[in-house]
Amino acid sequence: MIKQLLTGLAISAGTLAAVSSAFADYPERNIEGIIQWGAGGATDNVARSLTPHVEEALGTSIVLTNRPGGTGVIGMSTVMQKPANGYTVLYGAENPQLYSIMGLADFDYSAMTPINVIGQGLVVIAAPADKEWKNFGDLLKYAHEHPGELRMGGTGAGGLPSTVLAMINSVDSLDVRNVTFGGDGPGITAMLGGHIDFMPLSLAAAQEHIASGRLKGLAVVTKESIEELPDTPPITEALPKMESYLPWGPFWAVAVRKDTPDDIVATLSDAYEKGVANEQFQQFLSENGAKSLNLQGEEAKQFLERWQSVTAWALEKAGSAKVSPEEVGIPKP
Repeated sequence: MIKQLLTGLAISAGTLAAVSSAFADYPERNIEGIIQWGAGGATDNVARSLTPHVEEALGTSIVLTNRPGGTGVIGMSTVMQKPANGYTVLYGAENPQLYSIMGLADFDYSAMTPINVIGQGLVVIAAPADKEWKNFGDLLKYAHEHPGELRMGGTGAGGLPSTVLAMINSVDSLDVRNVTFGGDGPGITAMLGGHIDFMPLSLAAAQEHIASGRLKGLAVVTKESIEELPDTPPITEALPKMESYLPWGPFWAVAVRKDTPDDIVATLSDAYEKGVANEQFQQFLSENGAKSLNLQGEEAKQFLERWQSVTAWALEKAGSAKVSPEEVGIPKP
C-alpha cells in the first residue's frame, strides 16, 4: 500500500512538473485572435495595428479571424468555448458590457479574464459626402419633418450606434429606420454605396473616409470640438442636453477564458502592455482620435465595471434597456 501511494505521488509530481513546464514554455505555437466584429471596422483596425507589436513581444504569431454577429456575442462565445490554455484570445469592444440589459446574453467581461483594456475612442456621426446636411442639427431637423424616413446604419442592439441613438432619444426625438451590419466596416461600405443615410461610428473607423472626402462628419459625440475633426461641431451644439452623458466613448479590450492559468495570463498581459505602449501603435491611436489606456489586472476590471454602470443606467433612463440594470446586478454610478 505504501509503495503504491509513493508511486502515485511520484506520478502526480511528474504530471505537475510537466504541466508547469508546459506553462513555462508558453507560447509554443501560434495563438488565435478572434475579432468580434467584421473587417474594416474600428475593432478590426485596432486589432490588426496592435497585433504585430504583441507578436514581437511573445515571439510567436497571432492568427486573426473575424467572427462578427449578434453584436459580438458570436465572437465572444467562440473564445469562451475554447480550451483555457491561452491559445485563443478575444479582441473585443464595449458591447459585452450591455448584453445583459439588452437581452442578448447572460455574460459580460466579468465571465472572462481581461488581459488589456487597450484604449478608448471618440464617436462621430457621419453621412455620405453628397448629403445636403451640413451638421447634425440639419439632420435632426430633417428627421423631425420626415419621421421614419432616414436609414441609420447600426450593429445591433447594444452596439455603438444603438447606444448613441438611445442617448439622443432620451433628450430629443430621432425617428429613423435601423439597418443592421456586422460592424463599422460593412456599414461604411453601405453608406458609401448610398444604401444608408448616416451612422454613428468610432472615429478610428471613420476618420480616413472623412479626410478623403468620401464621408462628412455631422457631429462628434463630445462637449467640445476635437483636433482631429476641427470642422465637425460637437453634438452639444445641436443637443445641449447630451452633455449629461459626456465624456463617453467606445473602448477595445483583449480577454481570455476566466480559468486560464495565472502564468499564461501574466505572459499575455506583459506582451500586450508592451504592444500597446509601442510608439507606432501609440501614433495609430493618436491619429485616430483615440486615448491610450493600457490597463491590466484590477485597473482593467474597475474600468470595465464603471463603463458598464454609467452606460447601462443611461440606457435605462432613455427607456432603451430591455432589462433593468438593477435586475442583473449592475450598480448605479
